[in-house]
Amino acid sequence: MSELIDVIPIGSRIPRRGGRLSQRIFAAVLGLMGWRITGSIPDEPKMVMIAGPHTSNWDFVMGVLCLFTLGLKVRWIGKHTIFVGPFGTWLRHFGGIPVNRSSPGALFRDVLNGFKENEAFIFGLSPEGTRSKVAEWKPGFHRIARAAGVPLLLVGVDFGRKTMHFGPLYEVSDDFEADVSALKVHYNSFTAKHPELF
Repeated sequence: MSELIDVIPIGSRIPRRGGRLSQRIFAAVLGLMGWRITGSIPDEPKMVMIAGPHTSNWDFVMGVLCLFTLGLKVRWIGKHTIFVGPFGTWLRHFGGIPVNRSSPGALFRDVLNGFKENEAFIFGLSPEGTRSKVAEWKPGFHRIARAAGVPLLLVGVDFGRKTMHFGPLYEVSDDFEADVSALKVHYNSFTAKHPELF
């Protein structure tokens, strides 16, 4: 299973978590499920990682397994209502940031502070913002990347090939619509768990 870990070199400037043993355990789980990790991760210490297509809770599960297999430390957001008790502590330990959707401005500030206050910081989210079919992507990922002055790392979740593909980097412009059009072309090459929802 070590080929799942070694196939993508991880640069020294990228934030890491876990050890070799935990990586091997998660790699074994991925291997048993028939999944592979492909692509490359540029040695950039600060990035907004966007993953898609997002049409199922399985996207999150497979994403977490791949991140743990590679030992990447990625911060992500979830509804504040799930961050309760021991489970909430566990979610925070693995990068979760509770968000109350009634105050999105606070989340934006918290994430930007994360980029400002840390030498290495990766923030991950789905550009669609929901598992349901949407006509328009939410602009949060774009606003954060622009405000923080960091690139996007594109991650494709492909249930057809059973692969999690990392890369390439994408530098956002001041034209949100043009960027989204280009990103949708990229993500159209991956097979969603529920293609009818993408």
